[in-house]
Amino acid sequence: MIPSILAHQLQKGVEDFLQTTFPPSTPFFHGIIDTLLSAKEGIFKGPYLSIQLPFRRSEGGVDFFEDIDIAFTPYLHQERAFERISGPNPRSTIVATGTGSGKTECFLYPILDHCFRHRGEPGIKAVLIYPMNALAIDQAGRIARAIFRDRSLKGNVTAGLFVGQSEKDPQIGMSAEAVISHKDTLRHSPPDILLTNYKMLDYLLVRARDYPLWRQNGPETLRYLVVDELHTFDGAQGTDLACLLRRLKARLNTPKHHLCCVGTSATLGARDAEKRLLSYAAEIFGEPIDEDAVIAEYRVSAGEFLEKSLISRMDIPPREAAALLDPESYNGVEELVTAQYRLWFNEEIPSEMIQNWEW
Repeated sequence: MIPSILAHQLQKGVEDFLQTTFPPSTPFFHGIIDTLLSAKEGIFKGPYLSIQLPFRRSEGGVDFFEDIDIAFTPYLHQERAFERISGPNPRSTIVATGTGSGKTECFLYPILDHCFRHRGEPGIKAVLIYPMNALAIDQAGRIARAIFRDRSLKGNVTAGLFVGQSEKDPQIGMSAEAVISHKDTLRHSPPDILLTNYKMLDYLLVRARDYPLWRQNGPETLRYLVVDELHTFDGAQGTDLACLLRRLKARLNTPKHHLCCVGTSATLGARDAEKRLLSYAAEIFGEPIDEDAVIAEYRVSAGEFLEKSLISRMDIPPREAAALLDPESYNGVEELVTAQYRLWFNEEIPSEMIQNWEW
């Protein structure tokens, strides 16, 4: 996916939609949409390129958990989250890091570790709440793969997806790519980890046919309560969520200060924003959250990133070559990359480089 081409295609798609959906109804408005779309920054701005330095990696390696393996070297912020959320006394945490930073892994592996240590014990041990079904379904596949590829977790830990939309072929058991989604199976054999959305969770607490889902939960069975994209629950929706979580705890007779509550959010700005988020999260969860609960991202500095790099080329294509920069003027990725290499480096692309690429 080449960002410049994708941005152009998205813009063209929006333009086509506006032109076909809103045809002028009187001669006075004839051509007004075309004029608006053709005006520079009339509707669209950008595309903008955001360049971020890499996240800082942990120096502790992959052996953080005794019984389960991590298939990657965690980032430093993930390790900080593991330290707070893992163990016999996990602490409520807000993970506020950028896109692509692995926020899900921050709470997933501590939850999987807890479920493994309590394997064989009935009842739901973690509830993961998502603002949209699409997010829940996407994360369900991610969790299924994490469980399936670990020899300790496979067969010992289960996860289930309970959302409103029905599947053509619901999953009765765990697989390499999917969690349990057959609703009657979930009701009568509750999973260790339940993925849902806040509206469906409301139904699960009041519908008579869903009673078996919670029947095996003792007061201390539920240990983790996760709300993904916490910042999206604002206004009346935030109030509804707060009431719902209190009803859930009352239904299960969960002791005060027993739950480890986890929220994920976008990257924060000023320190004042962090304080507001902590206060907001405490109100939503109805649980105390300490001042050190926010896990922010850690990035390498520019000096560290460039210290072993040698900048040998600083040429910029001349203005008259601007047309050659347009990716739409090429017939494929190979032709585009070859031309860009010639344009920026003033030489032909090495043949061995082409041979090692997958077009």
